[in-house]
Amino acid sequence: MGYFYIFGTIFFTVYGQIILKWRINDAGILPDLFYDKIVFLVKLLFDPWIFSGFLAAFIASFFWMAAMTKFDISYAYPFMSAAFVLVLILSVFLFQEPVSWQKIIGLLLIVSGIVITSRSC
Repeated sequence: MGYFYIFGTIFFTVYGQIILKWRINDAGILPDLFYDKIVFLVKLLFDPWIFSGFLAAFIASFFWMAAMTKFDISYAYPFMSAAFVLVLILSVFLFQEPVSWQKIIGLLLIVSGIVITSRSC
């Protein structure tokens, strides 16, 4: 069950990041003037999808608390790096963000780190 909690944390974290990026892309760029920035951000705050992203972060924190009852943090936390991998992959497919060799090498290092740290316990 502990791995389910880690998976839930990663899932809701990634969901929140992807939703935020999607809605912010649709909203446009942050205005220059201070007042306009505040209005822009408040409008984003009340966007139902953005709210769902914040709710997902809140839910992820509950999954993380549950995971902490099952694992040492030094064992569980490296799995959170999988969120980096998933966000990069989804950003390429959903937002057509560029992929470089440096990003691919970085992802391979992250995955290697997850494998190494998960086997050390």
